[in-house]
Amino acid sequence: MKNPFVMECGNYKTSYSKDMELFRVRRVKIRMLIIVILLFLFPLFASNYVIGLATLCAIAVIGAIGLNILTGFTGQISVGVGAFLAVGGYTSAIFTTTYGLSFWISLPLAGLITAIIGGMFGIPSLRLKGLYLAIATLAAQVIILWIISSWSVTGGGAGMVLERPAIGGFSFYDQNSYYYLCLIVAVFTTIYALNLFRTRTGRAFLAVRDRDVAAQIMGINLFSYKVMSFAISSFIVGIAGALLAHYTMIVTVELYSIQVSIQYLAMILIGGLGSVFGAILGAVFITLLPVGLGYMVEYLTIFIPDAHSLLSSFREVVFGLVIILFLIFEPGGLVHIWNNIKNYFRLWPFSTKE
Repeated sequence: MKNPFVMECGNYKTSYSKDMELFRVRRVKIRMLIIVILLFLFPLFASNYVIGLATLCAIAVIGAIGLNILTGFTGQISVGVGAFLAVGGYTSAIFTTTYGLSFWISLPLAGLITAIIGGMFGIPSLRLKGLYLAIATLAAQVIILWIISSWSVTGGGAGMVLERPAIGGFSFYDQNSYYYLCLIVAVFTTIYALNLFRTRTGRAFLAVRDRDVAAQIMGINLFSYKVMSFAISSFIVGIAGALLAHYTMIVTVELYSIQVSIQYLAMILIGGLGSVFGAILGAVFITLLPVGLGYMVEYLTIFIPDAHSLLSSFREVVFGLVIILFLIFEPGGLVHIWNNIKNYFRLWPFSTKE
């Protein structure tokens, strides 16, 4: 039996396959399994309101991982996430409400159509970089929302009303069942993203991000991999959009404004660019931040009766302030803070300063 007071000195591998495993250390695999089990047991101890917040966090995790594949791992800036969420939501709404298809068929179709549209808007990425590419994706945000608001099939400005999915005689109408559905999709998305960057395609994405000219010299087709990155990212974002639409049971253009795109960018910036775990941390942080600020304003009303009117824009100010502070003091994001804490305890007592 391993002595718990003995510090680790490294991980010895005897084969290449062992070195390429998803979880290289057994205790990490056990830890992940325990976390997943706790997440599945979570509704047994939480109220409906908390489960609803957890459902929104799970949907945000899916979308943030999708955006991080494009921006964090491939280096392609996109500010059109809100529009791609809208494509996923409206596609599922049209297929289920107008054409009567099952949710289980419309969900992958929503991802597929969003991937096609995302790939089309990714074509300029061969010629455009940085700020210029960001402006091109901003154009996607404007064009897509204009088409949605002008097209009679989407209901125009009135939007569309959806229903929760069902399978057989069972409906996902209550909070618990829909939470489990979103959690399962979020777990599969996380496993897919972790495995993606162990493949040839994922390593090509990283090479394009780090040195695109060097990657091209090595034989990587920049055009193919950049468009592929847009398509994969948009597919996952479209799935998140469809899940969000069936959760809120309504889709309108106002739900997918540029503010939504900025929130998703903030998730991967605060969580940590180029990290799947960072995308999860950032998505949970940004989703719960307005809730925490709301409780803070409620607390201040005890001492300041007019706090609601005085602090009406308090949430937006703090939201912007948090992003600025992270960019200045911790550009590595929450995942960098987490790694520093882990390294401190791993090296303790040698990590303490005299």
